[in-house]
Amino acid sequence: MKPHPRIVSAFQHELTDWRLWTGRLAVLAFAAAAGLTIVAFTWLSERALEAFFHLEGKAWWAPLLWTPLVTGAIVWLTRRFVPGAAGSGIPQVMAVLSSEAAMAQRSLFVSLKLSISKILLTAAGLLGGLSLGREGPSVQIAAGIMRHAHRWLPDRTSITEHGLLMAGGAAGIAAAFNTPLGGVMFAIEELTRKPEQRSNTLLLGAIVLSGLIAVSVYGNNTYFGVIHVENLSFAMALPALVVALASGVAGGLFARLMISSLGGASSDWFSRTRARFPIRFAMACGLVVAILGIMSGGTAYGSGYAHTKTMLAGGEEVSHLSVLLRFVSTWVTAWSGVPGGLFAPALAIGAELGNSVSALMAYPNAPTIIALGMAGFLAAVTQAPLTAFIIVMEMVDGHALVLSLMACTLVSSGISRLISAPLYATLAEIQLTRVR
Repeated sequence: MKPHPRIVSAFQHELTDWRLWTGRLAVLAFAAAAGLTIVAFTWLSERALEAFFHLEGKAWWAPLLWTPLVTGAIVWLTRRFVPGAAGSGIPQVMAVLSSEAAMAQRSLFVSLKLSISKILLTAAGLLGGLSLGREGPSVQIAAGIMRHAHRWLPDRTSITEHGLLMAGGAAGIAAAFNTPLGGVMFAIEELTRKPEQRSNTLLLGAIVLSGLIAVSVYGNNTYFGVIHVENLSFAMALPALVVALASGVAGGLFARLMISSLGGASSDWFSRTRARFPIRFAMACGLVVAILGIMSGGTAYGSGYAHTKTMLAGGEEVSHLSVLLRFVSTWVTAWSGVPGGLFAPALAIGAELGNSVSALMAYPNAPTIIALGMAGFLAAVTQAPLTAFIIVMEMVDGHALVLSLMACTLVSSGISRLISAPLYATLAEIQLTRVR
């Protein structure tokens, strides 16, 4: 049995150990820097997407030229200078947390250089109208900043680089979505299962501080506003079950398609062409995204944030074809090889899926089913049901839907596991082939 600490000596040690306080201050300072960086990244991404929609509003055909050119340029820059910045960023952080990645090899996946590059290249993708999100990149960006804190820690500190990377990745989600609980759960469920012992509280504080930095700039507002849950009764049971099943199947197929496309082991014509002519392939993907965007009336462009928010507010009629167009647009964007995340597009796909289910079943309170679709599809893609449920609950202030969201994510994630291997874990294994 562990003895109780001696109160006086414990206080003396806590207040006078300069190494302890130097480490704490360094971690919190870099956590604040990570939060501010994500705020700046958010601002830049939003301005980039606004500029694209301004161009598209001036000439509907402009993306047919602009989007392929931007996509090709991004992939060329990424492959030429920062190959570690390609894709979501979450697999890179998971790879660097793996014991297979030696200390000298970690900069291939997470570093300040990659963080800066990820900011600029992801914003460029949104400037091109590509269907990507900034939340996955925020994980790699914040992890790169927090990893740098290890250089400023005193010797014999209990704070490990592994813990800093985990805290940085979680802080990226917390600051990007303004969902601190979601960030903590993301670290537990997705990034690592190895708990830090003595520095747990400090690293949790780093996650919360990064989130507070974002809140201080943008205000304590929910990401997608507040949904009003009306007439919550057994009448919702059938639409909720349908959207959970549909989200599970669609999300599982999406994850399987992503793994097959990005795995590099396929021998089909598309994969061979992508390997031989990556820039041309990327430009072709950009052209497909532009065509899909035109077919959707503009809803398949970008992250889908504004479109999803409008649906949750009940202010927009959406074609049932929109979910398929966004699904393909997001897949093709990721297949092109540009840096960019999947969280926001996945939420948009889930929202459109929930909207279609609600309309087809004539359910009167569409925002409720839309929120379930968002959580269900995100859980199916990531196979992280608790993270998905908490993120959506915090983003829509949907505390009245806690049990419904939780049940939906568990069902959809369970179905996805029957269809596909875990997306991010598999992509992390692919990342590790770079160091084997």
